[in-house]
Amino acid sequence: MPEVVAAAPQRAFGRGRLVAKSAGGRTRLQEFYQEGCAKLRLPTMFDGSMEAVLINSSGGLTGGDVMDWRFGAGADTELTLTTQACEKIYKASAGTTSVTTTIRAEAGSRVHWLPQETILFDRASMTRSLEVDLAADAEFLAVEAVLLGRAAMGERMRSGLFRDRWRIVKGGTLLHAENMRLSGDIDALTRRAFSLSGHVAFATLLFTAAGCERYLKPLRELMDHGAANGSGGVSHVVVGGQEKLVARIVARDGFALRKILVPMISHLRRSASVPKVWSL
Repeated sequence: MPEVVAAAPQRAFGRGRLVAKSAGGRTRLQEFYQEGCAKLRLPTMFDGSMEAVLINSSGGLTGGDVMDWRFGAGADTELTLTTQACEKIYKASAGTTSVTTTIRAEAGSRVHWLPQETILFDRASMTRSLEVDLAADAEFLAVEAVLLGRAAMGERMRSGLFRDRWRIVKGGTLLHAENMRLSGDIDALTRRAFSLSGHVAFATLLFTAAGCERYLKPLRELMDHGAANGSGGVSHVVVGGQEKLVARIVARDGFALRKILVPMISHLRRSASVPKVWSL
């Protein structure tokens, strides 16, 4: 009888890279690369900026899958990065999903990192990192939202692993660093008052630009206006001469979270709406 060899589980792998440059007063493509299940699409823009839509053609991620995104914004460019849909992280039978995003923004550039929500299913296992290197006068807006299951479907992430790491450097100064870890009995952990108080949707918003303190009061007013949908707070911090705004938001579900987040994002984008794919 021939020897039976166990086949290794199939794993998804994707790598995407995009670099933008300024030419003729518009943001244009300089480098473009995509591999595996990582796809990039560039909708037509009419204001001189560039929008890139990230697509995971595997339809979701599970243990052992790897996604690697790298972006560069040249001097005086405007680049918005978003995703086609919410990224779904399914139950892992073995291994951990790895998603890394690296962004570099040069002088005078504006980069908005606006992926749609990450949905973590029960027993999912994920490690995610965001590494950003900004010129001293670059503008950067980042939003990461997480749903612990789909509340409308009666789902909840009860156990598993979620690790999130942010490192944002601006003008050579470490402006923002954070590490978050949810593991083990996540359901019990997130029901405690010091964590999420039973909420299943949460988000972090970070904005850095010259004089960004002027947005502090309007953002707090928007947060108060959305108090029926969730809660949170906004802080202004100066680090080594560089300033940032950081907002933390929790809500009962993804829809309630968006009702708070979308007006805040639009305000920081000078009344521009969120990317159109958010409503498709």
